[in-house]
This record gives sequence, C-alpha cells and structure tokens, in this order.
Amino acid sequence: MNITTPKILAPAGDKNSFLAAIAAGADAIYCGLKIFSARMEAGNFSIEELATLTRLAKAKQVLVYIAFNSIIKESEQEKAFRLLNKLCCFVDFDALIIQDLAMIPLARKAGFKREIHLSTLANCTFPSGLETSAHLGFKKVVLPREFTIDEIKTMVEHVPDNMELEVFIHGALCYSISGRCYWSSWFGGKSALRGRCVQPCRRMYEQKGNKKRHFSCMDFSADVLVKVLKQIPQITTWKIEGRKKSPHYVYYTVKAYKLLRDDPKEKKQALSFLEYAMGREFTHYNLLSQRIMNPLDHQSETGSGLFAGRIQDPASPYFNTREALFPSDLLRIGFEDDPFHDIQKVTRAVPKKGNFYLSKKSKHKIKKGTPVYIIDRRGAELTTLLKDLDAELQGLEKTSIRPVDNTFKFPSPRKPAKSTIRIKDITLSRGGGQPPSTRGETGVWISSRGYSIPPNSKNWLWLDPLLFPDEEKKCSEYIARAIKKGAKNFVVNAVWQLSLFKSPKQLNIWAGPFCNITNSMTVNLLKPYGVSGAIVSPELDQETFCSMPRACDLPLGVVIYGNWPLGISRIISNDLKPNQAFTSPKGETAWISKHNNNYFVFPNWYLDLTSKREILKKAGFSVFITLHENIPRGVNIKNRPGLWNWDLKLL
Repeated sequence: MNITTPKILAPAGDKNSFLAAIAAGADAIYCGLKIFSARMEAGNFSIEELATLTRLAKAKQVLVYIAFNSIIKESEQEKAFRLLNKLCCFVDFDALIIQDLAMIPLARKAGFKREIHLSTLANCTFPSGLETSAHLGFKKVVLPREFTIDEIKTMVEHVPDNMELEVFIHGALCYSISGRCYWSSWFGGKSALRGRCVQPCRRMYEQKGNKKRHFSCMDFSADVLVKVLKQIPQITTWKIEGRKKSPHYVYYTVKAYKLLRDDPKEKKQALSFLEYAMGREFTHYNLLSQRIMNPLDHQSETGSGLFAGRIQDPASPYFNTREALFPSDLLRIGFEDDPFHDIQKVTRAVPKKGNFYLSKKSKHKIKKGTPVYIIDRRGAELTTLLKDLDAELQGLEKTSIRPVDNTFKFPSPRKPAKSTIRIKDITLSRGGGQPPSTRGETGVWISSRGYSIPPNSKNWLWLDPLLFPDEEKKCSEYIARAIKKGAKNFVVNAVWQLSLFKSPKQLNIWAGPFCNITNSMTVNLLKPYGVSGAIVSPELDQETFCSMPRACDLPLGVVIYGNWPLGISRIISNDLKPNQAFTSPKGETAWISKHNNNYFVFPNWYLDLTSKREILKKAGFSVFITLHENIPRGVNIKNRPGLWNWDLKLL
C-alpha cells in the first residue's frame, strides 16, 4: 500500500469480530482491554487474548491499535501503568489511542516507543490545535465525525508535516459531540468518557405532547463520498465505528469500503454490502457542506441492527419479517429502555414476509408495534472464514503472561499545604448583564454574541468548549484584543486552545472543567505549557476530588454550583423547540439553549456542591466556580440534590 492509499481501520469488540476484520481484508484493527476503554459495553480483550490475536494479525500484515481511551481517575494511575507495562511486554501492537494526557508519560515509562494517536474524545476541533497535539507527541489525530468536507480540508491545510489525520467513514452517531457528553454520567454515574454510556439520548422524550426519540440519530455513512477523502493524502486512515457490533457488521462494512476505495466501479456491490451489514438507516450528516443532512430528521426506527418488522398480537407475539431469517440469527426486540426488551435467537429459517413467533419468556407484556431488529447473522461464507482463522489462531503457541517489574515509582501524596493561597470565587455568565448573587470575581464566555462583548481586563475570559475551524480566527483575534487591553485571566476548555496564545506563560491561563481533567498527572503535564491552574472535571466522586490537590503542582479549582450541560451538540431535532422544557419517561426535565452554532442541553436542577465546600477547601481547592445560565420562561428549576457523582464511584 502506498502512502496516498488510506488504511481501512476496523473495530473489534471480541475475538470473532477481530477475525472478521482480518477475513474482510482490513488494513488495521482497533480494540480495547477489559478496562480503560471507551467502549466498556463491548466484550473487549484480556492481555492473553491480544497477545495471540496480534501475532495472527502480524502474520496477515494487519496493524493493531489499542484503544486505551478512557479518562483515568487519580486512584487508577498505578493500575493503568501496570496494565501498559504488561501490554508492552507481551503484546505486539502498533499504536495507542488515548484521550487522557496522563497516558503519555505512563506509556513512555512503560517502554512504549510506537505511535500515540489522539482520540476524537479529546476534542481537537480546530487547525492550530494540531500543532499543540504534535508538540505533545501525537502522531495521528482522529477528527470529529461532525465535520464537513470543508472543515476537514481546513484541518488538512494546517496539519504538521510529521502528523497524520484519521476520519470516521461509517457507524453510529452520538447526539452530543465526542468528549462533550455528560448525560449518562449525570443520570447515574456511568460516564461516557469512561466507556460506560447507557445511551440516554436514545430514549423517549416529550415536549408539549410530542413524544419521540428526539435525540436518537441515524448512523453515519460516507459511502460514495469517500472518493473525495481519498484525494487528501494527509488523511491516512478511514475509521469504521462499531466495537459493540457483530462480526457480520465488521465483515461486510470492511468489504464495502475496500471496494469503494479500490474498485469504485463496484459501487453497487459495495452499497449492497452496507445494506446487508445490519446497521441503522444511513445519513451523510455534515459531510457535504452544500447539502447538510440532520441525522435526527428521520421517520425510521433508530435502534441498532437491521429493521425486520413490528410485533403483531401481543397475546401471541409474532412479526411478519421484511428480511429472510436464518438459523442462529440474533433478534433484538424493542429498545433497551422497554421493560420487555429481549434478545432472541432464530432456530429455524423463515422466508421473507413469513411470520416469526417469539418465545414468551418476558415477564412484561410486549406492545403491539414494537420494532424487531436483526443484530447478528452467521452466514455460510463468514462462518467458514471465521472457522479457518480460528483454527490458525489455535495453532499458535500461547503466550505466558508473567508478572512484570513495575519500575515507575509514583510520588507519595503530599500533606495538604497550610498555605496562604487566597480562596477565590468566580461567577461565570453569558455576558447578558450581571447574574444574581454574584460572589467574588466575574467570568464571561467570550463567544457570547458572536465575540462582540467588549473584553474587560478584570474578567476571567472563558473559551467555548467547542471551537470549530471557521471560528478559530475570530476567537484568536478576540484574545489578542483582550490581551492588548490588559486581560490576563483566561480559561481554556480544551488543552489545544493553548495554541491560540502567543505567550501563555505571561498570562494566568487555567485549564477549564471541559478539559475533563481527572488526575494529577494530567495537571502536572500541563504546567510546562504555561497553564497556571486547573479546574477539574465536575463529574468526579468524592475520593478523586479530595485526593488530587495533594499530588498536583498547580492550584486547583472546582465547579461548586450552577448549570452544567448534559451535552453539547451541533444539531437539534426539527420537532423540538429551544428554550422549552422537555421530559423523559422518568420525569427528568431539561431544555436546549443555542449558543453560537451549538446546542446546549441543560437539566432543570443545579449542580450543587456548596455543602461540600469546606471539605474541598480542606483538601486543597482554592478556586470555586459558579456557572450561571439564563433560565427560559416556563422552565421550573427543581429543588433536588445536585451532588452528581460525589457519593458514587464514577464508573
């Protein structure tokens, strides 16, 4: 393969999917371990499994990337290092995909000398951020799947000579932008940034009687548009999403894109493979700048799998299948939030338009009209290929995993300093007048009103959590004007935003809460780059909050109160109205506000750690942030605990 031919990168969540990727002719495979992976709901792999599988992949000239792309809590740094040590000793893999910057020193100390790739979860979304990524040691950056072709090309124009880019070409879409979703964590401690998302965006929500899956997206498919991507040599990798998907999906999706890449005349065959791969209905999303497709604008079902029909006669449930069914096919009945949700195996062949009767093992009565999806299939061709590859795998000598010498000694936690650091309170608003009960100093989002708010040298100037290519120049120019007028205090909400400052060490720049910082190693890594302090992620548990300051070389801040978003997106359903309440089946209420070109989803209760202020001060926190958003008329704020994960163990 020459340098201008992009690699097709296939997902693997278990052994059979890994083998299916090899069978289909993937150039590279990405997979995760049982822990520290951003897809923890997939089966994933042990060190022992990967040691053998990667040897088979090497024999077939297939690269293997390990996704170690979870955020790491303070208490997990040593565990992550030990695991990396074993990986480096016993597994022959080619790259590490990460979002948490702590993984860089941990991986290097473990002896990893190969490529480190920046996950899309890390949210590097604007051109100059690529330079910062390169300085930190990243060889490849995975671009957001929300980009247009024009935005991709803008990133390409600024990519450093020693860096490559990777783009998604197929798979599921999240409502929120990667790295900017806290919905699952807020509703129950299962963090999307740690691979535990329970997909609350796929559930039913109601606004003024209109009850739908307003946030459930169709899948993304670049399909025939990959011919445009193929013309950009800096895009060296095409990534297929789907580490929770079946071997059938992996096999036919890889085969489809190999045809579209290598033999475009076979477009019809390639598209038939994609239809057969059992994904949701496809959309090009933002890829074509001149023809944007909203993935929420659909009448189809958006459950995972190939839609096969709807349940008839709940008393003796069956469905008339739109697709032929084969023995060993797996069917998913309904959605995961349905009480009667079930997975059933097909035991006999059923022709297209034939009736399939469900087993009655569910305790809950199924509803008429419930959708049924085919989620896995073991066709004869794939079954034979998997059997042959598995035989090769079994023929390889097993690797004996032994204990390794952990030579990296972590510094002992310091005692909380009896320092004279002045406690500071900052209230952040959108710049539309003073928020009520302002305490201490003030902060403003500089992006408010299209960067038209006059910069004030006394304010803390906060950069937006999302900065896309066409906004970078405007943001950079605002920062320059503000500095010229004497502004010193800034908060960046992605590490890459440091690239917007010419002399960061001459300013008071803090890493903001949307940097998703959850451990001291990440904080200490930022110090040489001119960062003066860090506001840690507010989704942490008490143990992590209180253990971080003792190990950090910089002062720390915390969001103590206010409106924290469930998620931030580039899209909104045509059926939802901004600034109006909508409600989940469990009575959770939220609303959507538009700021710049992005949509923020806010719950109708406050994040509130004010009762823990003295504990946090004693632990060593010195800056306390209040976030203020204008509450829309008609939205009632509930008086309920807003401790988030304080009393939980962040999963």
